[in-house]
Amino acid sequence: MDLTSVEEVTLEPGVPRAVATGLTIELPPGWEAQVRPRSGLALKHAIAMPNAPGTIDPGYRGELRVPLINLGREAYTIHAGDRVAQMVVARYEAVEWVEEQPAESQRGAGGFGSSGR
Repeated sequence: MDLTSVEEVTLEPGVPRAVATGLTIELPPGWEAQVRPRSGLALKHAIAMPNAPGTIDPGYRGELRVPLINLGREAYTIHAGDRVAQMVVARYEAVEWVEEQPAESQRGAGGFGSSGR
């Protein structure tokens, strides 16, 4: 879903701001929301999310605010009603970590580029 601003905010170059959406959500356990940047804002105006994607966990109850940063050279104004981000809600699996040595594998500890692709 698109997230829209409920306020006018001027983004000065290089200064991050949290843009209010006016929305609050209550996610059930095992669900998360990811807030993602809009490609049009990035391409046309150099507006990005410095923490993309942002994660909203099931325990959060505050207003959804989208952190935005202007990577351009001139100020850019977000107006009330402007689409500022996208949100996807999805299930996730909670894991419990067990401390032990991992099993051997063909790749082992090989890092970037070690799979031959």
